[in-house]
Amino acid sequence: MPERESPHALLAQDPAAIGKAIRQRRQEMDITQAEAAALCKVGTRFLSELENGKATLHLGKVLQVLRAFGLVILLKRKGMINE
Repeated sequence: MPERESPHALLAQDPAAIGKAIRQRRQEMDITQAEAAALCKVGTRFLSELENGKATLHLGKVLQVLRAFGLVILLKRKGMINE
């Protein structure tokens, strides 16, 4: 039986989709960018650029933000997305 994706799963194929997911999570938490940046131990400018889909950000910091928001990245081979 195929594994079903979580209703909260997002197929993030570009930096903008990752940024959108982070912005949505921050808004769910009802915190400002400045508060979120402090929580994630990154600068406000970095968080703003991340939320806006900047493609050339430091991956380690992106993962740091995801962890702080309780988000994870799940990697699958392209043909296995809905399997």
